[in-house]
Parts: sequence; structure tokens; C-alpha cells
Amino acid sequence: MKRKNAWESYSEKERNRVFDFAEKYRLFISENKTERLAASTAIKLAQDAGYVSLDEARKRGKLAAGDKVYAHIFGKSVLLAHIGTKPLEDGLNILGAHIDSPRLDIKQNPLFEQEDLALLDTHYYGGIKKYQWVTLPLALHGVVAKKDGSLVQIHIGDNPEDPVFCVTDLLIHLAQEQMQKKANVVVEGEQLDVLVGGIPLAQNEDAEEKEAVKAGVLRILNDRYGIDEEDFLSAEIEVVPAGDARNLGFDSSMIIGYGHDDRSCAYPSLIAQLEAQDLTRTGICLLVDKEEIGSVGATGMTSRFFENTIAELMHLAGEDTNLGLRRCLARSNMLSSDVSAGFDPSYASAFEAKNAAFLGRGIVFNKFTGSRGKSGSNDANAEYMATIRHIMDEAGVYFQTAELGKVDLGGGGTIAYILAEYGMNVIDAGVPVLNMHSPWEILNKADLYEALKAYRAFLQYA
Repeated sequence: MKRKNAWESYSEKERNRVFDFAEKYRLFISENKTERLAASTAIKLAQDAGYVSLDEARKRGKLAAGDKVYAHIFGKSVLLAHIGTKPLEDGLNILGAHIDSPRLDIKQNPLFEQEDLALLDTHYYGGIKKYQWVTLPLALHGVVAKKDGSLVQIHIGDNPEDPVFCVTDLLIHLAQEQMQKKANVVVEGEQLDVLVGGIPLAQNEDAEEKEAVKAGVLRILNDRYGIDEEDFLSAEIEVVPAGDARNLGFDSSMIIGYGHDDRSCAYPSLIAQLEAQDLTRTGICLLVDKEEIGSVGATGMTSRFFENTIAELMHLAGEDTNLGLRRCLARSNMLSSDVSAGFDPSYASAFEAKNAAFLGRGIVFNKFTGSRGKSGSNDANAEYMATIRHIMDEAGVYFQTAELGKVDLGGGGTIAYILAEYGMNVIDAGVPVLNMHSPWEILNKADLYEALKAYRAFLQYA
């Protein structure tokens, strides 16, 4: 049962819509490479669309149909709510994506000098092939929290005039032993040190600086940002690929960029939420942190942020009972908006072609994820899958279904199983991606556009 390629049906007018939306997305992922940046931009866009903070909503009093509210936790996870005409107790339509991506994190005591080179020690975040992160131009984004309560923003490497950084690799001429190693240890975690400086600080006549290159870097950091070495103890600085996402292919049908997983689903979810009007069921867009490391912590999906915020909304809507909250969550429907593995003809043996996702054939629904015997999976029920088919067909959405590779080869997971614990209907729905979890991932613009159409239709479903 082969699905059609979406490009074949587009009129010139609709092709223009595909490219216009893809360009907005390309700019979004180029400018929002961390969860903090993505959350901040989401809040700004929400405010522009008439959303008010949960604190402001409390001051105004009772919520009514058409009201729009946002909440966030630590500036890393965001919830947007558009109140519908039905009581919240009847359930929500939820779009849930994550805004963190695999990367390198700067350690708390990172800066050191070795043989006249200054480096920053890192700890990789999420599932990566470590060898993919060497010899690339890298950028630094994050914050430094100072003891006086101020917050220093760090953004270096993405403006054309900025310097960039790099993890080095061994030259091929000396790599005979290295090339005999298995791929998972060709580059080891403790080797992912980021090269950041090479000029010694000028020494004065009275003292000789033992680590002059390190001192030179610290001088620059102090002069430009007012931070010293101890400030790294309370810093969150992420190392990501430098440079903008780019159009790919002679026909510009694709985008290569950092963070398609999962901002290629987060962005259309956000836009669908902001564009929604006259909803029957309350629409929720949930953009969360920490999915790549198990959805743990206060800003991950396993925290109480989501449940607590829904309880706050129900209180403001005059539905303030514990039983009402439980009914609301159990009666909700969710699309876990997360990417899927796109079929790669260069690695065809890793896929079972009848149940693979192909670029250009639309949004992908993964009835289940997990690994091998569906371990760790949310397995959506047949009735909900039928409902999804109905919604997509009524809206003219190109969609396909898939599994994550061959049965015994591996697997993966999303936030789907966490929301399913409330008893709600949940299914994974996202964009197929090549090079997933690499510094530069690839998607097809048609799939991105079909995801937007799917998310729009889902929010309108009553």
C-alpha cells in the first residue's frame, strides 16, 4: 500500500505556500538552537497573538471560551492554551513536542590549558554518534547566572562576524590505530573538548602566568561578559553546530539544519496553535525540554508542570475539582509531535520498506515506538487510529504510517507514553527525517507543510 508523493498534487499556489512556510521554519531553527531560545520565541509569538501569562489570567479572573493563556517553567518548557466552548472536563486536544536536541554541554569546571591551547570540557547530551561532532564549526549558546542574581546571555558563533569553535580530530596520516576502533569509541566522550583559544595573555614583568592562554581567554570573557572562571559553576552553555539551516537539492525541496528533531514538529505545532480560531475543545500546545534524556527533571514531561497548569486553567474556568481534572486528562486526545526515521536508500537494509516513512509523502503516524518487542512503547488503539485517519482525510492531509526501522535493530521513544498514563488517546505524529541526531539533519518541505495541515485539523476536531 504505497502512499503518494505530496509534491505531485500541489498547484503552483500551494507550492508557494509550502516554500513560504518552509522559509519561516528555516529562519526559526537557525535562530533558536536551544530549548531556552525556542521557548522564549514561542512566548513572544504567543504574546503577539493575544496570549496572556497565567499570572495575568489569575488577575483577570475567570477564563471563558476564546481566552488564550501561556505558562512556562524555568524558561525551558511552555504550555499554550486556547480555551474552547466545551467544558475542559470534556477533554483537550493536545499537540506535544519537545524543543531540546542532542548537543554538547559545557561542564561546570570546563576551562583548561594544554600545550598552549585553551579548551572547554564537555558532556554530550542525548544520543549522538560522537565522531560526527569533530572538525565542525561550533557555536556557544546559553546563560551564566551570577551570584548577584543577574543573568548573562552567551551567544557566540552564529553571527558572520563571530569566531567559531571546534572539536579536533586526528589527521588521517597518524590514524592507523584510531581507524581500527569500533565507531562508538573512535571518538570517546572525554575527547569532545572544544578548542577556544591560542594566544597567551601578555605577562607583566613581576609575575609569570603559568597558564597564559587560559588566562587570555578568561580576560576576554571578563572584558566582554563580566564573568570569571567561578561563574561557570552556575552556567548552562550548549555547544551546537554553527551556521544557518540551508535549502538542500537543486530543487530546494529539502532543508538541512541542526535540530529538526524536534523543532520541525514544535514549530508547526506552535503555528497551528497560534492560528487556531473558534475552537470547540480547548487546544493545547505543549513544548517541553529534556526529551532527549528521558523527559526527566522539572522541565521534562515527567514533571508535574503540565498537570499543575491544567489544574490552574480548570480553576480559572470554574471547574475546580480533582475529579474534573482527572476526567479532563482521561478524555483528552494528543498528537505526540515528534519526528520519525525517514527511509534512506543508502541504508535500505535497516528498514522494512512496507512500514517505513518516506520523504515527501506527508506526516508520519507511528502507532507505536519502543524497541524490539515494543518495549517502552505507547501503542495507540485501533479506534484512535481510525479517528486520526478520518481527521486527516477530511482535511486533505497527506499522511503515512511507519515503524522505526526493522523490528530487532533498535528503536526509540517520545513523550507519548507519559501522557498516555492519564488514560488519554495518544499517537506519535511528525516529520520523517534523514541523519536524525546528527549535527545536520534533513527533512522534506512537503512533509513539514503537511504536518502543519495535520496539526491545524487536529485542533479543530470536536
